[in-house]
Amino acid sequence: MTDLVTVTNAEGPVADVRINRPDKKNAVTLELLADLVAAGEALAHQSGLRAVVLSGADGNFSSGMDTSVFLKMAGQLDQIKDQMLNLPEGQIANDFQRPAQVWQDLGVPVIAAIEGVCFGAGIQIALAADFRIAAPDASLSILEAKWGLVPDMGISLSLPKLMPVDRAKALIMTGQVLSGTEALAEGLVTRVEDDPIEAAHAFADELAQKSPDAIRSAKTLADAIWAGDAAKGLKLEAQLQADLMGSPNQIETVMAQMQKRAPNYS
Repeated sequence: MTDLVTVTNAEGPVADVRINRPDKKNAVTLELLADLVAAGEALAHQSGLRAVVLSGADGNFSSGMDTSVFLKMAGQLDQIKDQMLNLPEGQIANDFQRPAQVWQDLGVPVIAAIEGVCFGAGIQIALAADFRIAAPDASLSILEAKWGLVPDMGISLSLPKLMPVDRAKALIMTGQVLSGTEALAEGLVTRVEDDPIEAAHAFADELAQKSPDAIRSAKTLADAIWAGDAAKGLKLEAQLQADLMGSPNQIETVMAQMQKRAPNYS
């Protein structure tokens, strides 16, 4: 694992996991996504762990996927789509979805502390946490519509538990940017606090004082009650995204964004 994701106090009781590309507003790369998965999988083996606080360095959670990743992927779309759709035996999430799935699979509560921007891939990672504490002036958006795409990083595991389908469709289709306060009203965040990281650690410390068996069982129970078919949802995400990637209208969306003009769709 590199320093793109830092983990402190991994042995518990409260671990701090931080996305660490502050010069890029914590935009994620494929390497960073792999490091998030590695961090989550390593924490799963810490017997003294009671809770995790997940945040971004220097005042931003994450601005989403780094545009350099899109440029790199454009030259190898067939390979990327194959990786998205054809998974190893027994695996239900692809490499883009696992950075969200790993926090849902972790047995202890995960609290995302959201400051600054939380866009696209960033919000899908945050949504995978059990709780989200946001600053009132944070900016959150399911931003993939901006690039002619759909969210495909595990949002099927989280969004159905949080909001009605009509509101979810509106956010996915428009890419609307919400403040932390507006996101609270929509159900995307658990609460707003002026200092989300401090509040997240205070909440994590509170949870750490409870019976660890009861807390783990509570997470398992709630997730089971609100669960859909995880494998089916993740597969549908990947298939729809693969169909969109590199299609004429998706390319036109990207070009229009880059050239700052209205798109001309076929």
